[in-house]
Amino acid sequence: MMIESPIDWTTWEGGMHATIMFIIRDGQILLIEKKRGLGAGKINGPGGKIDPGETPLEAVIRETQEELHVTPHAPRKLGELRFSMSDCPHILCHVYRSDDFSGTPTETDEAVPLWTALDSIPYHQMWEDDQHWLPLLLKEQSFLGRFVFEGDRLRWSEVTTDVVW
Repeated sequence: MMIESPIDWTTWEGGMHATIMFIIRDGQILLIEKKRGLGAGKINGPGGKIDPGETPLEAVIRETQEELHVTPHAPRKLGELRFSMSDCPHILCHVYRSDDFSGTPTETDEAVPLWTALDSIPYHQMWEDDQHWLPLLLKEQSFLGRFVFEGDRLRWSEVTTDVVW
C-alpha cells in the first residue's frame, strides 16, 4: 500500500450514491452472495444505489426488502465508504446496521442469503476493503473509510473511527 493517497479527498465527489445493510442477530450476520451487478459472485450485505428523491435510510430498507424479502428494524448508520474506482464511477456508500428484522431471508434474482457466525465471516470472498471496516461495524464503532481500487484490487486505504453522523 502507498503511504500517501493518490486521490485528493478534499475535492472528491461520489458519482454514485449507494447503501449497504448488515443485519446481526444471535451471534450471526446476514450476508448475501451477489448474483449480478457490481460485485457479482462476492459475499456482501444487501444494498445498492439510492434512487432520486430517496434518502439513504429509505434506500437501504428498500434494497434489503428487494434483495432478501426482509425489512430491517431500527437501522442505524455507522459508516460511510468512499471509493475511487478505476473501472466505474466513484461511489459514496452509506453503511447501516440492524439487530433485528421481519420476514424470511429468501433468495431472489439479485442475491442468495447467507447466515454466517460473527467469528467466521468469509473475508476472502468479499471486497478487500471489508476487512478494514466491518469489524468496526460489529463493535458498533462509527467510521469513515476511503479506498482506491484498480479493478477489484485494493491499492490504498484509510479508515477513521468515531465519526459523528
